[in-house]
Amino acid sequence: MNLRGQRERDDPEINFIPLIDVLLVILIFLMVTTTYQRIAELQITLPQANADPAKERPREIEVGLDAQGRYKIARDPSFTFTSVDDIAERLKRAAGDAKDPMVVINADAQATHQSVVHVMEAARAAGLTHITFATQASPSAAR
Repeated sequence: MNLRGQRERDDPEINFIPLIDVLLVILIFLMVTTTYQRIAELQITLPQANADPAKERPREIEVGLDAQGRYKIARDPSFTFTSVDDIAERLKRAAGDAKDPMVVINADAQATHQSVVHVMEAARAAGLTHITFATQASPSAAR
């Protein structure tokens, strides 16, 4: 006796989308709760300190100096040395109202030491205390 009648039988279908959703949730849970540091093997109580917030990079004043003794400060036209006070005045103008700018000296390798000292002395006279020198990597170091 056949109570179901002559209906066609549908093949069962397995829907993998909910299974994938569950596996992704489990994977995310494991990634969030797993510690990847070896230091977690030790029980460490780290010291406490009041740290200042990270400071922004100061404004830079580019000072160019070529082998012929010509100076160029920021966007001003190039000039030759007249006095330390003249360079100091140009540095103050280039600094504007920037708080604690950094003077970057881009001196030619053949520039005289005295020319570089003039820029450093002018920066001191202008009240600019942060000075650095620009260099380039040697070709042998790039290998």
